[in-house]
Amino acid sequence: MTIRTQQSLSGFIASEPQLTFTTQGDARFYAKVGQEHYQRNADGTFTKLDTTFHDLVIYRKSAERAYERFAKGDKFIAEGQLRTYTHEVDGQTEQREEFIARRIGHDTARTTYTIDRSRRTDPDKTQGTDVPSHREASNHDEPAVSL
Repeated sequence: MTIRTQQSLSGFIASEPQLTFTTQGDARFYAKVGQEHYQRNADGTFTKLDTTFHDLVIYRKSAERAYERFAKGDKFIAEGQLRTYTHEVDGQTEQREEFIARRIGHDTARTTYTIDRSRRTDPDKTQGTDVPSHREASNHDEPAVSL
């Protein structure tokens, strides 16, 4: 059997996350995200290029969990797909892109955190529902993560 792969996106949460609901009642997480870009120089050093900003959305239960766990400034890695759509602004049609994430997590290469595995003994409590929300988190560089 072949390995299943998907597109990924890494970066940082650049805006305050928003939780809204679709007309069908599904939760929708939205955040503007940033990606830093670097160019490798011939001498082995790097030059920082302009940061780009993009739209990230997540739907349903994953949206609710992301809203509880992510705050502006958090570094993340997401799995999903890129969607291109048209949008009308002042009578002009524009093409836009958004990344629709199916899964998202904190970037372990850029985030310090502690894993609490004590709850694994109770199978009904493996979802980590007591993680502080983004409004309660006091240190965005060290978010609490329960597995």
